[in-house]
Amino acid sequence: MVHSVTPFLWFNNDLEQAIALYSSIFKNFRTHNINRMDGRVFGAEFEIEGQKFNALNGGPTYAFTEAISLFVSVDDQAEVDRIWDALCADGGAPGRCGWLKDKFGLSWQIIPTALGRLMGDPKVVQAMMQMNKIIISDLEKAHAG
Repeated sequence: MVHSVTPFLWFNNDLEQAIALYSSIFKNFRTHNINRMDGRVFGAEFEIEGQKFNALNGGPTYAFTEAISLFVSVDDQAEVDRIWDALCADGGAPGRCGWLKDKFGLSWQIIPTALGRLMGDPKVVQAMMQMNKIIISDLEKAHAG
């Protein structure tokens, strides 16, 4: 019987910095367990907004790719801006259509709930395709015609 499915993230020896960044961004961040070896963080279990993660300082053998991303649903533009700006800061990189990479190379989607509500309108889709960070007021303008 399956008890749970938890994403497992492989960091390049910067897991402790990732935990510090994510805990500063997400109000509902909890660390459950940090494992140390020779005084350094080796692995951790943490939770972001109710989603559990396991993580490892595995070294440079593997890198994150856009093939998997963390989807963050937010209600308003202030939260889009706050989270987007924090994850892009200090070496992160904006992508298209609400996607970005944080400074560790992990891909995120910062998506306002308004996008889901308006996505059935081809004008909204076209407007979104021109955006990096999603701007709710621009989606609403596209929808209004």
